[in-house]
Amino acid sequence: MNTEESFSNATYVDQMHIAEGELSAFISAVTQLFGPEQARLAAEDWLQESELVDSPPRSTNRDWRAVTVAASARLANRLNVALHHRSLLATVA
Repeated sequence: MNTEESFSNATYVDQMHIAEGELSAFISAVTQLFGPEQARLAAEDWLQESELVDSPPRSTNRDWRAVTVAASARLANRLNVALHHRSLLATVA
């Protein structure tokens, strides 16, 4: 293994640790605030958003916080839709 390849692998491992930490913190917060079901859905959102990040998969510079922000927006939208739906049902009943 040459030095460049070794650096690339080390950087990739570093990025994976950063991503894992970001996802873990996000899921922990969602679980605490909204429960395990929303946390499961939020984790799926986060993983989908991570695939949409506009950088190569083995990039040395991925913005994991932007992934969390995008997943948070999906969560907020889902919660707003649910709240709106419950409000409509309450007015009909």
